[in-house]
Amino acid sequence: MKKIRVFIVEDSILMQKVIADILSADSEIEIIGTTKYGQEALTKIAQLLPDIVTLDVNLPDMSGLLVLEQLMRERPTRVVMLSAYTQKGAETAIKALELGALDFIPKPSGEVSLDLYNFRDEIIAKIKELAQVSPKVPFVFKNFYREKETAPANKVVVIGASTGGPKAIMDLMSQMPADTGVNFLIVQHMPKGFTRSFADRLSWYSGVRCKEAEDNDLLLENVAYVAKSGQHMVVEKASREKKTYCLRLDDTPLVNYVKPAVDVTMGSLADCFDGKIIAVILTGMGKDGLEGCRKIKQKGGKIIVQDEHSSVVYGMPKCVAQEGLADCILPISDIPGKIMEYLHE
Repeated sequence: MKKIRVFIVEDSILMQKVIADILSADSEIEIIGTTKYGQEALTKIAQLLPDIVTLDVNLPDMSGLLVLEQLMRERPTRVVMLSAYTQKGAETAIKALELGALDFIPKPSGEVSLDLYNFRDEIIAKIKELAQVSPKVPFVFKNFYREKETAPANKVVVIGASTGGPKAIMDLMSQMPADTGVNFLIVQHMPKGFTRSFADRLSWYSGVRCKEAEDNDLLLENVAYVAKSGQHMVVEKASREKKTYCLRLDDTPLVNYVKPAVDVTMGSLADCFDGKIIAVILTGMGKDGLEGCRKIKQKGGKIIVQDEHSSVVYGMPKCVAQEGLADCILPISDIPGKIMEYLHE
């Protein structure tokens, strides 16, 4: 079997060894080179043509983002970023996804994180998973959101995604008009500390005002809420008489091995919401969202799933499609238009 050839770009020599030890422990992965310098990385990547590059954000001669930007412009390559668990690190990781990185691995305790060994199985699985997909075209800036008065929503679009989801969601939301009159609920599997930055980036690249969800946020028109990492996002009735709905953040156990879970948000929405529901399942590993879509379908909602060709990982969409729950299966570029079509039916 052909091995997955990995090139490591990392400022810390110690972290180069940690990453190499983790990945080379698997017989299907081969480390073909390492460097701490961005310019040297660009030269060696062009020569060695690795299957995957792991790229540190902080390098001595140039930023990791600049390396990524130049690499994707000259030779699109599968890139996984390494980023610290900080607000700045989170913002940089989201920016990297816009520039074409496929995913990122958080450094749990800063730039030198020896505890990365604790996530060995997850890191190896991610590298193997991403080795099967094509490098993605960088995200293109669209438009700024506009502040405006909002009213309680009677239509909701709920979006679920995992691996490859941040870019897919940005692509989708950037094409949505500012005045759809709906509320968006977004559940993206993401490590703690990254969802606030993701929501902020969505606001800049979307016509819809986006924020990380908080307890008691009302479901309002032309607003999007991103589920907070580490907590389920549950929809409840805020006022039965006025038909208003709010969010509650729930710290109950993992569902489908994740928290937040798409199934929790979709299921709670189907249970209590009396308006129109459109569910969208995007790229991701596993089957989270399947049971939520089943409940939404039973309530008369519409289900849209991303097609295999435009998905980074065709897991979550495939499960929904195989169960016969999807009203349509579309490339990510066609999903915004279909949402608008369903909203006006």
